[in-house]
Amino acid sequence: MREVLNKAAVLHRPTKEYIYPESRHTLVCQMSAARGDLERVELQYWYRTEEEEEARHCLQMTCSLRDGCRDYYRAKVTFSGPAAYVRYCFRLEKGADVYWYGPNGFLDHKPGMKEHYFEFLWPNEGDGYRAPDWSSSQVYYQIFPERFRNGDKSLDPPGTVPWGSVPNREEYMGGDLAGVIEKLEYIKDLGATCIYFTPIFHAMSNHMYDTVDYYSVDPRFGSADLFRQLVDEAHNRGLRIILDGVFNHCGYDFPFFQDFVVHGEQSAYREWFYADSYPVRTDPPNYDCVGHYKWMPKINLNCPEARRYFIEVGKYWIREFDTDGWRLDVADEVATSFWEQFAWELRQVKSDILLIGETWGDAGRILNGNRLDSAMNYLFKDAVTDFIARERITVSEFDGRLNWMLALYPEEVCLRMYNLLDSHDTARFLYECGGQVRLLKLAAAVMMTFPGCPAIFYGDEVGVTGANDPLCRQAMIWEEERQDAELRLWYKKLAAVRHSSGSLQRGSFCANLISDEKKLYGYLRQTEDEVTAVVINASPDTAEMEVPLPYEGEWTGLLDGGKIITEEILTGKNGDSSRYTNCDMTEYRGLIKVELEAYSIKIFQKRGVIV
Repeated sequence: MREVLNKAAVLHRPTKEYIYPESRHTLVCQMSAARGDLERVELQYWYRTEEEEEARHCLQMTCSLRDGCRDYYRAKVTFSGPAAYVRYCFRLEKGADVYWYGPNGFLDHKPGMKEHYFEFLWPNEGDGYRAPDWSSSQVYYQIFPERFRNGDKSLDPPGTVPWGSVPNREEYMGGDLAGVIEKLEYIKDLGATCIYFTPIFHAMSNHMYDTVDYYSVDPRFGSADLFRQLVDEAHNRGLRIILDGVFNHCGYDFPFFQDFVVHGEQSAYREWFYADSYPVRTDPPNYDCVGHYKWMPKINLNCPEARRYFIEVGKYWIREFDTDGWRLDVADEVATSFWEQFAWELRQVKSDILLIGETWGDAGRILNGNRLDSAMNYLFKDAVTDFIARERITVSEFDGRLNWMLALYPEEVCLRMYNLLDSHDTARFLYECGGQVRLLKLAAAVMMTFPGCPAIFYGDEVGVTGANDPLCRQAMIWEEERQDAELRLWYKKLAAVRHSSGSLQRGSFCANLISDEKKLYGYLRQTEDEVTAVVINASPDTAEMEVPLPYEGEWTGLLDGGKIITEEILTGKNGDSSRYTNCDMTEYRGLIKVELEAYSIKIFQKRGVIV
């Protein structure tokens, strides 16, 4: 029976999600189709001014990602001049049938040069993705300052409880900036390269997300001079500093909101906030609040004066202290026009800053060349938690979720996503997996080898655990006898492996081993001159496996330093390569046989290859 193309699954639009300028001369194009439905996809393109058939260029698109339902095809086209007024369509093959796909759907015949085409108009500066080069090579270390280290007891507020007390939302344990300065060498030695601080500005509570003064360091943490010292000493060690910007809302005691409470409609700051009626009241609140929490009034960032105020705040901490960027709280609740202006103005102060947005889902709304550069990747966190800690999904489902997530954004963005296992807003991963350190070690290895930048929540590396907020905000363990030294060395080794590997920092991603029955998973990270193979056993039993690889010869184990020689895989009609995962996406030439203990990982690498 003749197989018919699933036309409903074929999708491309001439918008930034599907075609965008990597540079003034290069376009990246993507389209998707039903999983396994197409045998060949060809991008055909030409300039608007060209009319002769000989001017039509043909480029085969590769299936670069594959989730549970779709294949994602990508192609990169470089022009000698500006990539402007480029017309294009797609030629699709399924069996003996050929389809032509354009803006009006499908044709069963080849269209002429003046019909049935999409068109990319102009590669405007800022339309592409322009995050700083350094941002794809980071290992983040997130610090909740109040619980990291008490370095100056003279700053302790009245009633400070002993370090290591059961955390709650009201009490203080005395963590401060002096404590962070004391441990900068510790952070560097771990392999981290960038510290992300949750808010350090004067606020009402121990979590500091209810800011009172955006221009001052909270006195319980220290002073502006102490923060400047921290930044300088961090930079001297090669560590970057990212601050937390809470610009979507403020604290109830923020002076401008208090003026609004007192004067109501007559307040000079009336347009800064949203009220349903007057006078302003808290029980129940008649003004907009983040998460309906009355002590955090929402800011109207469409108000020109409010917008100007917070942009100046953003610029101030970059300009005066040479910080390296911002993590923006609840960024997906803020008008995108604000982020566009914010990003533009801050980059005039320091061109290579990094802007990371908080969102718990698809971050496409805030990630753009003229908006934010990266986002907290809770989609990654949820997938790893469901697969390793909770054992709720199969290997195939895990692979599908990872590929779907990678297909949401351009490759440049995926390589800069803030990949986390937990944070100050979630249960610790170690808690999620019932205290099984081997599961945390496995998850950390996935995080360190997946596209994007790994993010360590302070204390995970020594065994700090706890349920969701406030229990995840435990005091850092500094007594060596209480730390899990082996776990810390594991994090340190993984960070070193990542730093030594260009393919782990910048490489493509493709699964090469999926076994639901044995709970085995493998994937390849590849650049032009290096390929890294990651193999995971997520089962409670030792497993033997065959792992197909794109190159023959000697491979090096990055965790143990051992060498392994591949066996040859036969290709073609009489070969056996077709029985391996994603053999249509990767040409396998070599095979290794390995044994993995329960809940363990192996990482192999080959350098000097040319893709």
